[in-house]
Amino acid sequence: MGLTLIIAPVMFGASTFFWQNGEYGVVAATLIAVASIFWIPATTALFGLLRTKMPIYYSLGLFVAIYGACMGGIAFALLGYFTQLFHISHEAYISTLAKYPVSSGILIFWAGPLFPLSLLVLGINLIRKKAIANWLGFLICLGAIAFPLGRIFRIELIAHGTDILFAIPFILIGWRFIYSPHVNPVQP
Repeated sequence: MGLTLIIAPVMFGASTFFWQNGEYGVVAATLIAVASIFWIPATTALFGLLRTKMPIYYSLGLFVAIYGACMGGIAFALLGYFTQLFHISHEAYISTLAKYPVSSGILIFWAGPLFPLSLLVLGINLIRKKAIANWLGFLICLGAIAFPLGRIFRIELIAHGTDILFAIPFILIGWRFIYSPHVNPVQP
């Protein structure tokens, strides 16, 4: 689990360097899709810190986080992948997706925002329940708030900042999971 907490944000963050004119493209899409798979055990590890303290939240919150990270991440990745392969403009795919609002919502537009929203709530709960150091939880929350700004508006500087805000706490928590598995992985 600890290794996935390192791999997921690093791969996700690396994808931002491969954006092409604000779109994901083939390389960025591939990195995001693979990172989305690593987010499943990574979020499971983070939510696991609250399993005994908040069992209902653990189950429901984890489900929402996985749906957002996996479905949203892979759907947006594949959208970027195929639009570049088939030379489909942003305007063309947006107007086509609008013809299928329910399917597009389930597969893309509803799932995508659930990832940062679930991390925001997770960060708050990790702080509230003293499951991690406050500053780590604060960075998770700050990253979750910044995430939509960088991704929706395709502002690379904000996207890179968001990637760093997620990478720092996840890598530190992952490192502690790997090297101190029997100790609370995130307390100073």
